[in-house]
Amino acid sequence: TRAYTQTQPQKKLINSAESCVDDALLGLVRASGGLSLLKGHRVVLRSDLENLKGKVALLSGGGSGHEPAHAGYIGAGMLSAAVAGGVFASPPPGSILAAILSLHNAGASGVLLIVKNYTGDRLNFGLAAEQARNQGVAVDMVIVAEDCAFDQPSKAGRRGLCGTVFIHKLAGALAEEGCSLDQIVSKVTEILKRIGTLGVSLSPCSVPGCLPSFDLPPGDMEVGLGIHGEPGIKRSKVASADEVVKTMIDHMTNPSSQSHLPLKSGDCVVVCVNNLGALSCLEMAVVTRSAIICLESRGVVVARVMSGLFMTSLEMAGVSLTLMRADKETLRLIVWAFFKWKFVLLFLAGPLSPVMHKTLEKICSTLLEKQEELNSLDRASGDGDCGNTHAQAARAIQEWLQGHVVPGCPGKLLSVVAGLVQEKMGGSSGALYSLFLTAAAGHVTEGRSNAAAWATAMNAGTEAMKKYGGAAPGDRTMLDALCPAVDELIKLATAPSGGHMAVLQSAVKKAASGAEATRDLKARAGRASYISPNLVSLPDPGAVAVATILKTILEVLEGRK
Repeated sequence: TRAYTQTQPQKKLINSAESCVDDALLGLVRASGGLSLLKGHRVVLRSDLENLKGKVALLSGGGSGHEPAHAGYIGAGMLSAAVAGGVFASPPPGSILAAILSLHNAGASGVLLIVKNYTGDRLNFGLAAEQARNQGVAVDMVIVAEDCAFDQPSKAGRRGLCGTVFIHKLAGALAEEGCSLDQIVSKVTEILKRIGTLGVSLSPCSVPGCLPSFDLPPGDMEVGLGIHGEPGIKRSKVASADEVVKTMIDHMTNPSSQSHLPLKSGDCVVVCVNNLGALSCLEMAVVTRSAIICLESRGVVVARVMSGLFMTSLEMAGVSLTLMRADKETLRLIVWAFFKWKFVLLFLAGPLSPVMHKTLEKICSTLLEKQEELNSLDRASGDGDCGNTHAQAARAIQEWLQGHVVPGCPGKLLSVVAGLVQEKMGGSSGALYSLFLTAAAGHVTEGRSNAAAWATAMNAGTEAMKKYGGAAPGDRTMLDALCPAVDELIKLATAPSGGHMAVLQSAVKKAASGAEATRDLKARAGRASYISPNLVSLPDPGAVAVATILKTILEVLEGRK
């Protein structure tokens, strides 16, 4: 008998908390004649990939525990593949990339990633997308963020919920009709503005082997909760189905809320009544009736209703309502979808190899020296492991340097380091650094590695971090050191050959000043954003690390290290 975590008595029909995701994926595939598993990854594919030739392929995914999302939506006119993470955990970039390449190699004209708006998913799918682009794959990404819970959403934005299923269906119909990647992205992006979701629950959920995600006394319900067991925006007493549904729709359509869904009499909607996991069929039918009657009483035309298990939260006894305002074209597509649905590298050294080798060595040794300093800074605003995570990356690079030749092509080296950081550093920092390096790599090739190319590469890397990470200068993150430096480094493109070092020196000073200035900034991203500004008076550790790395590079180039 497989071991089971002893955090609580076993209350789930699984073999073990550790194996439940893999067991579930295998069960899904074995029960279906049209699915297959990608060896070595938690990736489920259509078994008839040859039918994707010349068409756009759709890839989605995320943490497990939301079944049937996402692997349950694979098939003709829907998803081409889905990648699964652990329970409520974003899947790793390596598996996402493997899925993208499988679809590309099958002859797909492009790959569209459909991603829910959670930081981990944005970062990991974004990183994989950048890596795929560097390999010549036409890939794009749409972010689903239709949560109507928060009147004033935080900088992280609205969460992606069950509205994602509508996007699977609509994008799938467009792809099956032969639309291009750009056309699908354009149409889906517009449709996303017309979708809203809100959930309520009478009970929490629990990750296998763990305690419930929150406490909810009998007779209470959470309004506006997320699909990972996050508590909602308010707690109230359980009322009748009609009252609960009216409260939900009133909140979703309240014009005073920044995240509301505009809805007026005469509008046509498609409704999804989604069981969050443990609501009885009887209750679901009652809630579905309540939703239809409530909408019709407002003069809204209910054109289509979906009711059932679409995006769950394990065993949560709750329901979410998703409304989509639909025009004739959207209705045509959604009805169509209803009926259709039933790295090994060989390197050669080059002229730049010695200096790049030395630079990497010095960066690694410096980060190891700064480990405790960075941890100390992080303890003031985070979990105190910033130095440790940078040290993990440094040791991984040191180990790689001992057994490999540094390639003459800077871009290839950046790609290698990106992979090492992604695998060994972990966390959001690992994903952000890897995004930066991956996006920069394509701009510094063997035939193009002059100062102007490096300026372009640095800018591309920074833009990728901002795009997928969701932060900006002024949010008290590593960007507050990196962005001022990159703004200065852009001058390399126009500086005379004798002026390059002066630009580098100025960029390093700007990075140091930017890092120091973070002590006076209020955190608006990352863990520090949850800490009272009065308790955070030291510089941001991520910004200090970036400034340290840039200073070390300059010192090596100046011959001081």
